[in-house]
Amino acid sequence: MSVAKETARKPDAERTRADILSVARQEFVEHGLSGARVDAIAERTRTTKRMLYYYFGSKEGLYSAVLEQAYADIRTSEATLALEDLDPLTALRRLIEFTFDYEDSHPDFVRLIAIENVHQAQYLNRLPTIQSVNANVIAALDSILARGRAEGVFVRACSAVDVHLMISGLCFYRVSNRHTFGAIFGCDLSAPEVRERHKAMIVETVVGWVIGSAALR
Repeated sequence: MSVAKETARKPDAERTRADILSVARQEFVEHGLSGARVDAIAERTRTTKRMLYYYFGSKEGLYSAVLEQAYADIRTSEATLALEDLDPLTALRRLIEFTFDYEDSHPDFVRLIAIENVHQAQYLNRLPTIQSVNANVIAALDSILARGRAEGVFVRACSAVDVHLMISGLCFYRVSNRHTFGAIFGCDLSAPEVRERHKAMIVETVVGWVIGSAALR
């Protein structure tokens, strides 16, 4: 086979793999791992089950690849924030705002992570790169907190993981539970004015907690 033909096949293979992952993500979000059908994914990508298994090995392998990509996508987007160029308070606010906006505009990401929690992170734990992929956000937060303490802006004794949990918990809940919350309390969490109010509330809650007070030294 000529080099030209081999070069042409590589982009085609990458495009096919990307298409499969995109459609599979929708299928898993809609039906979960057990309910998702490889036949449906193959049909929607105009490929075959055999091709899916060639790329991913099994339905579980495809699901794992979707999970891995979902985390890689949010971390790649976070990396564009250039938080190290901002003062620590502005950097923290920017990271919280980004997390809020990303999860609000990617309910499929939230749904996918909720599904994996049903499986008790069984498939996530098998991904060899999952910790390294997510290490950057903790490193970025750790740097923000260290700079903030050095400047006397942040007083609260807390770890980057503590703050990440707080940010994720507040942003994640309003997306993962928006339907039940809205049904119970008659509140449309997707309404623009509610969204902006909650965004400001979450930013101020996390920032206020990290700032702390002199009594907490």
